[in-house]
Amino acid sequence: MTVYNYSAPLISGEDKPLSDYEDQVMLIVNTATQCGFTPQLKGLEKLHETYKDKGFTVLGFPCNQFGNQEPGTNEEVAETCRLEYGVDFPLFAKVNVKGEQAHPLFKYLTEEAKGMITEDIKWNFTKFLVDREGHVVKRYAPMTKPEKISQDIEKMLES
Repeated sequence: MTVYNYSAPLISGEDKPLSDYEDQVMLIVNTATQCGFTPQLKGLEKLHETYKDKGFTVLGFPCNQFGNQEPGTNEEVAETCRLEYGVDFPLFAKVNVKGEQAHPLFKYLTEEAKGMITEDIKWNFTKFLVDREGHVVKRYAPMTKPEKISQDIEKMLES
């Protein structure tokens, strides 16, 4: 199993197989536009812009499971991300990332890269680094700023 076995609807509605990102390094992030970590969207976009021509992409998955910090519609989320934070990386439709209703991709991600105490994602902006073969390599806590991940991304792009 790899992330390429999964698909999810883009924020615009059409289904997107993650196999479309085959041979790319990915950073998969559960996002929210009304969270204390929301300014990380700018840092995530900077990573995306810096490395996209080298085979890297950020994939954003809005989630409203933590403190009701993503209450808007998919359209509202997309507009906020693009207008207020300049997000150009792919955004997917809102998903659940924990519990019984968790999207299968996030069940896989958390099984492959467990958290400090449990598998569960504890808050918005948990990040998963995925290699070019679709395997989860590392999990980052919500407070890990995107710029702190750049060295890991560079190493993966070089290998």
